[in-house]
Amino acid sequence: MDTKKRCGWCLGDPLYEAYHDEEWGVPVYDDDTLFEFLILETFQAGLSWITVLRKRENFKKAFDNFDYKKIANYKQDKIDSLLLDAGIIRNKLKVNATITNAKAFMKIQDEFGGFSKYIWGFIDGKPIKNALEDYRKAPANTPLSDTISKDLKKRGFKFVGTTVIYAHMQATGMVNDHEVKCFRYDEV
Repeated sequence: MDTKKRCGWCLGDPLYEAYHDEEWGVPVYDDDTLFEFLILETFQAGLSWITVLRKRENFKKAFDNFDYKKIANYKQDKIDSLLLDAGIIRNKLKVNATITNAKAFMKIQDEFGGFSKYIWGFIDGKPIKNALEDYRKAPANTPLSDTISKDLKKRGFKFVGTTVIYAHMQATGMVNDHEVKCFRYDEV
């Protein structure tokens, strides 16, 4: 029997618990994974994360393993096929935003020498470690996520509101919002 103390938000679903235990809050510095999470967070806007997590493999397949170079060049026939794919969230605005974001992502790479350098530059490359007793007390956004969101929008990104960006920061370990009693709190 598993007796690990976990954050309350993931309890009861094996997929959610595995994601929590293995990925959530782990600092991510590679551009490919940062892009994947950015796309998944974009599609999650207005929905629950578990909905996206359950469709993650379908997203990966539908979006060419989150290859932003390929996504940036999607034509209308590919967009049409995505909008017919029941395995993903078929939202025309979000699909189009993914293509727009892939192009903007590569512009940031060119300007900063990598998206990771850009995004982690907001916090000097070091994760922010919060001290949450209860996950329900975690903020939905912060002044920092406001700043990053504004900058991304200025650079042409879509569906990158401050709440989406804060969720991205949590998922990619820019901020450690594991509950202090969670076994992952000190590990990440």
